[in-house]
Amino acid sequence: MSLPSAEPFGQCHIVITGGAGFLGVRLARSLLAQGQLSLAGAAPARITRLTLVDRAAPPADLMADSRVAALTGDLNVLLEQNNPLAPVIPADAAIVFHLAAAVSGECEADFDLGMRSNFGATLALLETCRALKTKPVLVFASSLAVFGDSPEQPVPPVVEDNTLPTPQSSYGIQKFICEQLVADYSRKGFIQGRNVRLMTVSVRPGLPNGAASSFLSGMIREPLAGVQAVCPVAADTAVALSSPARTVQGLIRAAEASTQAWGPRTGLNLPALTTTPGEMAAALARVAGPAATALIDWTPDPAIGNIVKTWPARVNTARARGLGLLPEESFEEIIREYIRENPYAVKLSIR
Repeated sequence: MSLPSAEPFGQCHIVITGGAGFLGVRLARSLLAQGQLSLAGAAPARITRLTLVDRAAPPADLMADSRVAALTGDLNVLLEQNNPLAPVIPADAAIVFHLAAAVSGECEADFDLGMRSNFGATLALLETCRALKTKPVLVFASSLAVFGDSPEQPVPPVVEDNTLPTPQSSYGIQKFICEQLVADYSRKGFIQGRNVRLMTVSVRPGLPNGAASSFLSGMIREPLAGVQAVCPVAADTAVALSSPARTVQGLIRAAEASTQAWGPRTGLNLPALTTTPGEMAAALARVAGPAATALIDWTPDPAIGNIVKTWPARVNTARARGLGLLPEESFEEIIREYIRENPYAVKLSIR
């Protein structure tokens, strides 16, 4: 990441699709606090404009910053309208963080929604960037779900940087298709693409979403708030997780890495902490006592379990380590980070 002591040179306009969502808001706050960006290895540039594109308006604290602008509406519609007075990608945009997407559970339940929100919107966004002829950096938020296990082609025990993606869900397939589009638009010189495969992010604050992995936050977040939660998979189900802070760090590092340091156009697997719901519950008990874990309902949900069990749980991220990106050492560390950042959401006594 940029050195705080570096003297900014030039100006930088950043666009974040999904900018009012959890990760988009966190990324925006981190960038504004950082104040500058060394885009693709270039000299640090001062962040002068941040355009947040989403269906909902961003939080008030972001809108109070004079550097922030919001563009509200359906991304596909906004791109189709191509309003010259309020373009999704302004001509001076140096980088686009493309986070907007329909999540895994939604895509499995509604195929058309997933194809429109993930494949259709990404293709339209790439075409918009291509038309600018400025070759902006585009960081695409892909997913660990591009890897999947099947009897015909089992996922290896440990996913390596060069493991062949074999998605087993509509969401994973859509993300992998988009990775290939970003790679080819980069190869043709239309953009500078960076495909970043996010791990399941835990612990997310706020309300549950439609992701199959949502319970991996809910089984911690809800008990800490004194509310019952459901874990729909077996306690010994291995999963790969990353905290919100490490996830945002990975997205920013992808934007800042030089072309040489970044390496191939294939997706970068972000670092992951391998754990299980049982180990997560044990960490919760160490932090908040048995009153917290007593609020977890371990009723299985085969629909969720069938999706989650296809995801790899062990990832060797040598390429990410080369960029200085590392996972947390323990899930307890992740829980305590959540509590520090969201004290208002915690109702139980903390040890």
